[in-house]
Amino acid sequence: MPPTFDLLVIGDVNPDVVVGPLPGPLAFGQREQLVPTGLLTLGGSAAIMACGAARLGLKVAFAGRIGDDDTGAYVRAALAARGVHTDALRVDGDLPSPLTAVLNRAADDGGENGDRAILTAPGTLAATSGDDVPAELLADCRHVHAASYFLMPGLAAALPELFRTARAHGATTSLDTNDDPDGRWDPAGLAAVLPVTDFLLPNAQEARALSGHGDLAGAAAALAAYGPTVVVKDGADGALAHDGSAVLRTPAVPVRPLDTVGAGDTFDAGLIAGVLAGLPLPEALALAAACGALSTRAYGGTGAQPTWDEALAASRTTAPGSGQNHGEST
Repeated sequence: MPPTFDLLVIGDVNPDVVVGPLPGPLAFGQREQLVPTGLLTLGGSAAIMACGAARLGLKVAFAGRIGDDDTGAYVRAALAARGVHTDALRVDGDLPSPLTAVLNRAADDGGENGDRAILTAPGTLAATSGDDVPAELLADCRHVHAASYFLMPGLAAALPELFRTARAHGATTSLDTNDDPDGRWDPAGLAAVLPVTDFLLPNAQEARALSGHGDLAGAAAALAAYGPTVVVKDGADGALAHDGSAVLRTPAVPVRPLDTVGAGDTFDAGLIAGVLAGLPLPEALALAAACGALSTRAYGGTGAQPTWDEALAASRTTAPGSGQNHGEST
């Protein structure tokens, strides 16, 4: 029997309160500042990736932990509304659901230098563990993706065994570590999980921190030496992939972004959807870059996630044959 799910996503889910863009410095001293936009939306790297993959047509299940509160009910309903299966989303009766506030800073007139500050109250994140991932789901999916590695130390410690189990059942695996708020980057933990990870999906800053290399291609090569194909998101400069022997680059799809929250997670969804569809890595990389770019057209992480047809059409400007993709041996 074929697996029930194309993708199992494990990790963080929370509401995002997104406000901005702030035109100047943030003022303390009980000053009230007005911004043009504010919204409550689904957040969490893992959750945004799951929604992006479902939008691309994958059958997606989610495993994680939320609190027994209004915010937990909100995120469960938001995932379900986007086609994500939530039966494995565990309710914790003691801890609150996580909550994140995102403050966007305005870009200049040329669209450059936009940025954001992110504040997260972790709630159930630290209590999330390998026990929150049902063994039957690991055996009933084509791919397992984990995110926000450093926010969930209990889950991070269990991840090597979870990935080994999934691989034993024929699934492939991917990891987006996201940022480490403590700045430690856990070399021992990563040395344990990367050999059972098929795709490592950091952004450029994270790749440099994870590897200790300042040069981006060198950082990707160092991480690929552990075993995974390393796919690095590099913002307006596109993305690169390293399969252990060569670097492949793809440029960004031109857009004028409204909000970059979740763009990297939607990129992840595009990359995995492309791989599961059987696309060669250059085409999957171009599809991922298109997904990430198109997701910035609206505020919040899920509001502008593209369909498969939309992403595929946008990716054709950077896919092989366009003259903009190239590989280089290392």
